Amino acid sequence: MFHVYSEKEVRTLVARLKDEYDGIVRRQREAQEELKDENRRLRARLSVLEGQREEVSSALMRAVAEGERIKKESVGQIESERRELFLLAEKCRLLSERLQKKYPDEEDCGDFKTFTDALRRYLGEDAEEEEGEEFAFDMDEVLDPKEPLDLGKLCRELGLMEEEE
Repeated sequence: MFHVYSEKEVRTLVARLKDEYDGIVRRQREAQEELKDENRRLRARLSVLEGQREEVSSALMRAVAEGERIKKESVGQIESERRELFLLAEKCRLLSERLQKKYPDEEDCGDFKTFTDALRRYLGEDAEEEEGEEFAFDMDEVLDPKEPLDLGKLCRELGLMEEEE
């Protein structure tokens, strides 16, 4: 049952166990050093990423603020342009009324009134409905004409200027 070991066998066994234990301890220390190195690298990377996150966060905040500023500026500009269009529509209406009183039988005056009514309808103002031909109003054509504007021709067409001979 019991085996008696000689001193030499015990010393051999102890030396072998000590070598095994030393190997295990050495591998554990190496693994521990690798983990410490990896931990240092990861902390450095984390520090860099946190700095970048703060930069991105502040950039996003600046972008949002700039977006809000542009939005407010755009709303103001749109409102200003809308008021200008309403003033134009009112001037056209007044001019149309004057032309209708002065030249009630002129076809150009009727066309101008049709244009004025279409402009006012487009802008959401009340406009008198005309019977007959409907004038197709294209706001894009008014704001961005495809041809150069000839004011003399326009005034002649509206009856504001006499034909040149």
